Amino acid sequence: MNIKSIVLELCSYNDEQEWFEFKENWFQPEALGEYVSALSNAAAFHYREYAYFVWGVANDTHEIVGTDFNQYREYNKEPYQNYLARNLSPSISFSFEETMIEGNRVVVLIIPAAEEIPTAFREKRYIRIGSSKASLKDYPKREIQLFKILDRRTETIETLPAKYQELSFSKLFGYYGSKGIVLREKTFVKNLGLKTSRGEYNMLAQLLSDDSHIPIRVSIFDGKTKGSPLFSVREFGNNCLLYSLDELLRYGDVLNLIQTDERERVVERKEVPLFDNKAFREAVINAVLHNKWVEGNEPMISVFSDRIEILSRGTIPPAQTMEGFFLGESIPVNEKLSEIFLQLHISEKSGRGVPKIIEVYGKDAFTFRENSIVVTIPFQRIHNPQIALGNKTGDKKPLNERRRKIITEMRNDPNITTAQLRVILGCAETTVENNISYLRKNGYIERVGSRKSGYWKVI
Repeated sequence: MNIKSIVLELCSYNDEQEWFEFKENWFQPEALGEYVSALSNAAAFHYREYAYFVWGVANDTHEIVGTDFNQYREYNKEPYQNYLARNLSPSISFSFEETMIEGNRVVVLIIPAAEEIPTAFREKRYIRIGSSKASLKDYPKREIQLFKILDRRTETIETLPAKYQELSFSKLFGYYGSKGIVLREKTFVKNLGLKTSRGEYNMLAQLLSDDSHIPIRVSIFDGKTKGSPLFSVREFGNNCLLYSLDELLRYGDVLNLIQTDERERVVERKEVPLFDNKAFREAVINAVLHNKWVEGNEPMISVFSDRIEILSRGTIPPAQTMEGFFLGESIPVNEKLSEIFLQLHISEKSGRGVPKIIEVYGKDAFTFRENSIVVTIPFQRIHNPQIALGNKTGDKKPLNERRRKIITEMRNDPNITTAQLRVILGCAETTVENNISYLRKNGYIERVGSRKSGYWKVI
């Protein structure tokens, strides 16, 4: 293990990750033991083989400053390393290593990831939350997820073998080359993490190969629901994922019609795009990056007469909170793919994607379903006859969140029942019926056909 290379790689991260920690000369015997437990469990949580505690690097700047930390010191008349090993359970083969970097002494504590059960210090288990350590039992969602990982019940695109093992990567080399980065034939598989521990190509490799065997479709409907006539289907998959994403984003430029607004014209016409392109790009990149590829399903993009819906498979990560999600606290679903997107400057670690969408379209742009997240990009049509004529459609009052949710669900499934809406909304059936009655009375929806065999139409 090349300690110098490891330290330099860790220093290259813009932010401290949950599986490594920087200090200069810090030493607190009990707290260090807790850190070892937290880092070992965090490494397993993030599918890392090792975690690292590094002395000699400034925590804020990641500058290598050197250290006088003594890894051979004693604690309570016992070599500290013996004390640490005695209080960790189950036993892990940690080691202290040191090296010189740019004339500065650096000490690294190499901590193996937890296996089978979480690592504990003095019979208490810890975990990393951001850059802090915390008791694992205080974060039950993480605890459940960690046990699933250790029990090998949670697959990732790095651990799941590809369905196809005869893969080629000439397009991947070309894409990296176009970004000024040279991939080396002998090392790119290892460096990008394209094989499982058994030496098979993994799902990440399949996604980045010349033919991913995964279609990504854009379906265009001539109306406001999937019950409307299907106008066209464009396919951008079955390619290296990086090129598929580029093609999707370029197709967004095709869809984003520039409208001429001559209302209140004085000198020049005003040009108005159909939708905000930056928000669209962020939504598409996030959908591809955070899609739960291990389930074998791709993101889905549906274009309607009044909006675009961008669906990503899966839900927010167990370590994420709804508040953190909306604030842009990024916790990647596909960690290695996230690193590749960062390396290629496709996405950023700043977490601006979700806040950017919210800034333009509000939190209502996001719909959280049982197994997916949908971002809705509404169209800003300047030539809307109903609004221009000032009829009741243009004079409608803003709807509350529950009524907007009912309309969204009816658009997605015109055959949805009152009982299904009650489950989705988590309220009484009478409440659902009262809200439907309001929407019908005020011209938002209408029932086509009978109560049993008909369907809902959003106006």
